[in-house]
Amino acid sequence: MEAFSRKNGELHAEEVALSRIAREVGTPCYVYSRAALGTAFDAYGRGFGNLPHLVCYSVKANSNLAVLAELAGRGAGFDVVSGGELERVLAAGGDASKVVFSGVGKQEWELRRALEAGILMLNVECPAELDLIDRVAGQMGLRAPVSLRVNPDVDPETHPYISTGLKTSKFGIAMERCMEDYARAASMEGLDVIGLDCHIGSQLTSAAPIAEAASRAVALIDRLAEAGIPLSHLDMGGGLGIVYDDEQPPEAADWAAVLGQAVGGRELTILVEPGRSIAGNAGLLLTTALFHKSNADKNFLVVDAAMNDLARPSFYDAYHRIEAVEETPNTVVADVVGPICETGDFLARGREVPAVEPGGVLAVMSAGAYGFVMASNYNSRPRPAEVMVDGTEFHVVRRRETTASLFEGESIPDGLT
Repeated sequence: MEAFSRKNGELHAEEVALSRIAREVGTPCYVYSRAALGTAFDAYGRGFGNLPHLVCYSVKANSNLAVLAELAGRGAGFDVVSGGELERVLAAGGDASKVVFSGVGKQEWELRRALEAGILMLNVECPAELDLIDRVAGQMGLRAPVSLRVNPDVDPETHPYISTGLKTSKFGIAMERCMEDYARAASMEGLDVIGLDCHIGSQLTSAAPIAEAASRAVALIDRLAEAGIPLSHLDMGGGLGIVYDDEQPPEAADWAAVLGQAVGGRELTILVEPGRSIAGNAGLLLTTALFHKSNADKNFLVVDAAMNDLARPSFYDAYHRIEAVEETPNTVVADVVGPICETGDFLARGREVPAVEPGGVLAVMSAGAYGFVMASNYNSRPRPAEVMVDGTEFHVVRRRETTASLFEGESIPDGLT
């Protein structure tokens, strides 16, 4: 669905005018469309059809409890990468038996909590992790369901910071030693080896890399079956891209078709871990123009959102389309910058953007994924509010932080005052 559209020249989220949200909640403010989240999630289910599958939303993309609750209500599984994300899923009503736990540095307390909760499986990132999981499971009198994350050395053709399937990446176990590690895992009393995990990167705009990775993963599964280690689950991660500018990523159905073809008639449940493709275009960031500033070489549009609110432009040099909430015919080529004391604090550089006057509100589009979750308090700035729109209504699903809340956990030792 079109989460954000213009009505009489004014940008709306579903049926709610964004100017109203900016006026009543203030800016910076993240806005999410409930309907768009559901539509994007449901597209995966339709794509897989009757193929055995589980869609595990990647919590790191957007971990707001309202977002998780909406997806849990639609039957989503979840991919978590920390104990904190697991607790969020449980607090939002997620089903622990549909949770996969990924990540390269799981700690003992996280493993214990995951096994106690009864998650579907742990995606193991390195051989040493097998020993830790085996010991923890043994102490708990359990057998831990595991899959090994295989690094297939496939180039995902995306930004190097979000490429995870190359041999130079910190993620996964090298393909050439997987048979050895699977055999060792299968011999451990505390482990139940049920799957193979493979994730090559994010913001993928072609199905070719995932097809190649899936082919290599299925070939390894066949070799394992011949060696007496049958697997029941193939987790191919996430990574389907979205349209930020002029990208043409595959549809969820195309993604599902590629994986279904790779699996063929094998008795495998396919898991996918989409995040960005569900939340990315279901959200935006509202920001208010503060000042216009020019010098001999550049124009600057100073706004109240900054790199601490949306890190992607400064971190990845990422593109986010910027629109005026109330339509304006005038544009200016400018850097859109925030108040942070860093030259790297920008939302756009050298871009033709709406020439809104101070007090005018801009919408930074495609900010529903890797937006608030990457926000910080740099320069002692409170993080933004988050709002979810549902038809003609909106709800504040996270209050804006206050300045006082930033240091409420701090203390000054006696004698320093």
